[in-house]
Amino acid sequence: MKKPQGKLDISGWLKREKWSIAVLCAAALVFVLACLWLRPETDASAQAAEYVEYEKAVVTDVLTDNTASDPASDGAWRGEQTLLAEVKTGQYAGETMMVYNYVGPVYGVPLKEGDGVSLTISTHAGGDHAATVYEYNRIPALLAVIAAFFLVTALVGRKTGIKSLIGLVITVLCLFRILLPLLMRGAPTLPAVFLVCAYIAVVSFTILGGAHRKSVCAMLGTVAGTAAALLFGLLAQALARVDGLRLADVQPLLQLRQTGTPIGLRGLLVGGVVISALGAVMDVAMSISSALEEVHGANPALGRRELFRSGMNIGRDMVGTMTNTLILAFLGSGFTLILYLYSLGLAKYQLFTSAYAAIEVISGVASSIGMILAIPVTALISAAMIARRGEK
Repeated sequence: MKKPQGKLDISGWLKREKWSIAVLCAAALVFVLACLWLRPETDASAQAAEYVEYEKAVVTDVLTDNTASDPASDGAWRGEQTLLAEVKTGQYAGETMMVYNYVGPVYGVPLKEGDGVSLTISTHAGGDHAATVYEYNRIPALLAVIAAFFLVTALVGRKTGIKSLIGLVITVLCLFRILLPLLMRGAPTLPAVFLVCAYIAVVSFTILGGAHRKSVCAMLGTVAGTAAALLFGLLAQALARVDGLRLADVQPLLQLRQTGTPIGLRGLLVGGVVISALGAVMDVAMSISSALEEVHGANPALGRRELFRSGMNIGRDMVGTMTNTLILAFLGSGFTLILYLYSLGLAKYQLFTSAYAAIEVISGVASSIGMILAIPVTALISAAMIARRGEK
């Protein structure tokens, strides 16, 4: 009996997507259990006699203002302001405080009445408290930027764009709710990073394409590519005798470890390489897997060798642009420091034997190698699975 058109075939959809639903349910269970296990322990009785809080406030009046533009600092503002600000959150909500706003070329901005700010409120042992401006409240601006990104992605990508946004949200949640708490509890850095990245890849591909042949090929290619980036990163840092302890921002984490937090620092360099490479490797793996699926659909007579050759041809066209993307991303993230080093007029030998140069080279090259090696692995897996399916 022919089913009426226009009605959603729920039973048929459930049957087709049973494995996708099973994978996503299992992934959701793992995520919930991990979040519960890694939940931070709070002890209300452990609050110190003196403590600092960060709360939202709104400037109600500008009492004094001597800020001025400094031509020597590229027009940046210098000076200080005395303000009245009404606290909006926390235990002092509703209270109007007199606060100071210190402005310099690399910190603070001049404020006016009605501006939202974040305050640093210090509470002392006797109950007295005082506040200064921590920063201009940029949360509304950031939310607007993120909303614009979501809107553009959804309008242009439509259903696929919405799925990719869901995958992005899951990626961010995994990094902040699972990976970072794991590292803070002393979990081995590289295994933790690799497993969380593999989890992200599986969930993202399942959301995008379901637990089907194309997605499984992309998953396996992604895991192989990130593993290659990890292994090459380890080899490169051993040859260059540099590791996570030489990263520019590791000093606060080293102090944290020395005070009892068992975070692993040496693996942070390669761990960052794996996380940075993940997006590019996922892109390459899915592109090749999807393309070979289409090639096989257009010509089912193609065997494993022909499909593999097609996958390699497609992958070679991607190598140039994707490699440039990764290298430029790493160079762009350190552009300010690169400009400073260039201004010093360092000798080439002095520059390229520095730990900074070694870290940047290892980061960019290891990520690129992971992405490049994902091409033949994904092509090989896809060709084998697609051709075998076609032979049945």
